[in-house]
Amino acid sequence: MTMQRIGGIAALACAVTYIFGFVLLVTVFADSGFGTNTIDAAGIVRFTVENQALMITWNTVIYVVNSLALAVLVVALASRLKAKSPDWGTMTLAFGLIWTTLVLGAGMIGNVTTETMAALAPDDFETAVLTWEVLHAVELGLGGGNEIAGGVWILCVSIAGLLHRALGKIVIGLGLLTGLGGLLTILPPLGEVAGAVFGLGAIAWFIAVGLSLLLKRDAVA
Repeated sequence: MTMQRIGGIAALACAVTYIFGFVLLVTVFADSGFGTNTIDAAGIVRFTVENQALMITWNTVIYVVNSLALAVLVVALASRLKAKSPDWGTMTLAFGLIWTTLVLGAGMIGNVTTETMAALAPDDFETAVLTWEVLHAVELGLGGGNEIAGGVWILCVSIAGLLHRALGKIVIGLGLLTGLGGLLTILPPLGEVAGAVFGLGAIAWFIAVGLSLLLKRDAVA
């Protein structure tokens, strides 16, 4: 199996992790305001203590599994782009690995936070809530609350694909939209909307990229 085909499978795996995350976000976590600015910290701590296995699974899928699949995809796309432009290929590799590292770090912190809440909450609930707020802020800073690193990578891949005809029109169009959405998450008034654009756009982009690599096509038209 070629690296391009492996990269295609990795892209589809990334899409699956995003879909998994969105499904839980709008169902299981909907009442707590998880993923919004109105999140109920005390409610999340209670939920975390009562549902440790689910929280560990959530963090592992959306962060750890995603980052490992993402690393493979980053390498596959960099290899594809280097054949057209070594400089662009190297640049996308650098930005992609930065994002991969941040996502993996966020997942590790998320899982440690879950374990910490389980230990603290039964004896000192207020301290557990304060601790969760601090650790959650770190997690968001790395990979959950803004999408700057991911936006830059997807944008660079899309621009390189456009300039050197290394990717198809649909992949490039979705990538430009998704990348811009990621960059706009830095603006507080647009954070939630831009985050939704990035997340949903990334699902479509990962699927388009995956199909392109698996079908060995330079374009998904």
